[in-house]
Amino acid sequence: MDRLSDTLIKKLYRKSRYYYDTLKNRTVHARMRKYYLKEKDLEKYFKGRRGVEVGGPSQIFSSRGILPVYDLIDSLDGCNFTNNTVWEGAIKDETYRFHEGKTGRQYICEGCSLDFSADGQYDFLLSSHSLEHHANVIKTLREWKRVVKPGGLLLIVVPEKKYTFDHRRDYTPFGHFIEDEANDVDETDLTHLDEILRLHDLFMDPGIDNFEAFKRRSLDNFHNRCFHQHLFNFGNLSQLADHLQLEVVATNFTPPYHNIVFLRKR
Repeated sequence: MDRLSDTLIKKLYRKSRYYYDTLKNRTVHARMRKYYLKEKDLEKYFKGRRGVEVGGPSQIFSSRGILPVYDLIDSLDGCNFTNNTVWEGAIKDETYRFHEGKTGRQYICEGCSLDFSADGQYDFLLSSHSLEHHANVIKTLREWKRVVKPGGLLLIVVPEKKYTFDHRRDYTPFGHFIEDEANDVDETDLTHLDEILRLHDLFMDPGIDNFEAFKRRSLDNFHNRCFHQHLFNFGNLSQLADHLQLEVVATNFTPPYHNIVFLRKR
C-alpha cells in the first residue's frame, strides 16, 4: 500500500508539474518559436538545406517546438542507436518521418560512428537531448563535425541538470572528456553508475517508480541508453567547442531545462 501510494503521489506531482511548467513557460516558448532563429540570423543555416539528426525526431524542432527548424529545411536523415528505443518505440523501416510532407533516410547506428555519411555530406546536424547519453563526448562531437560541411552548423540541445533528476550530480569537468577520448571509452561504459545510483532523484524521473527497477535499468544501459553519462553547462560546452575548433554562434537557456548551443564548423 505504501509503494502504491508513493507511485500515485509521484504521478500526480509529475502531471501537475508538467501543466504548471507548460503554462508558466508558454509566453517564453511562443517568443522563441516566432523570433529567435530570425533575430539571431540562424535561419540561413537551415532554409532549403539538407541535414541529419541524431536521436530524433524531436518535438523541440517541430512546428510547435521552440526551434521550428523542420519547417525550414529541405530534407533530413535520421540516426538512432537501435530500431526500438524508449523514446521512439519501434522503428519499422528505412524512412525517417520527422515532419508532415517531409521524409529522409533512417539509419541504425551509434551516434558516435556515422559510417553511412561521407565527410561534409550534410549542411547541418541536429541533436536534442542525445549528447548526454553518449559515453565518449569528444569522439561523438568529432564525428558530428566530420559529417557537416565547412561553414555548416551543429545545433545541440542538452538538459540543464539543475532542473532534472540529475540536480544532485556535478557538471562533468572538461578533463574527464579528454580522458574518455584517450581511453577510447565506448557505450558499454559504466564509470558513472555508482554516482548515478547514489544521486539520481527518482521522484523526478517519470520512467521509474522504485530504486530496484532503476538499478536494473541502469545496469542494462547499453541496451536502453536511459541514464545521462555526462552533464553540461555553457562552460564545458564552450571548452569542448574550443577543443574541436568549433565556433560558438549562439547559446540560449530555455525553461524548463534546455541548454541550447549553435556551433559552426570553421
